[in-house]
Amino acid sequence: MKNKNLIITALLIVIVVMAVGYSAFATQLTINGTAQIIGEWNVRIAGIKAQFVSEGANAGTPEFTITTATFNASLSRPGDKIIYEITVENAGTINANLQSATFTADEENGSPAIKYETTQPAQTLNSGDTTTFTVTVMYDENIDQVPEITTKTITGIIEYVQK
Repeated sequence: MKNKNLIITALLIVIVVMAVGYSAFATQLTINGTAQIIGEWNVRIAGIKAQFVSEGANAGTPEFTITTATFNASLSRPGDKIIYEITVENAGTINANLQSATFTADEENGSPAIKYETTQPAQTLNSGDTTTFTVTVMYDENIDQVPEITTKTITGIIEYVQK
């Protein structure tokens, strides 16, 4: 029995020494980190100008903000036409893809004598790039009477998303 107690005591001492040895060589590691987004989204309208104005038309003074472009075309006779060029730029650091470009006219309250056509801006607009598209407003040359309604509102929405 004395040998048995001696062996148990020796085993307990070995276990305690191993636990102290493990503690002496164990190290707790702490990792801290910070992440920061430095990209900037800045796709905007940079300008609008009348690119072409027929003899009987008046392009007015086109205006724009970073998100809107406005023009007031005056067409005096059938066949008059004005072409507006709108510039969009990517002044940010994130590349952009064209998701949609839709143009609609208020046909219910607008003159059927006023027609319009548009081109599409670039599908991809990389950082620092610009693109242009046009809106052409015209007085239908096939109209033979001055229409009762003489105005039409055209709305375009250009939507770019992250590439």
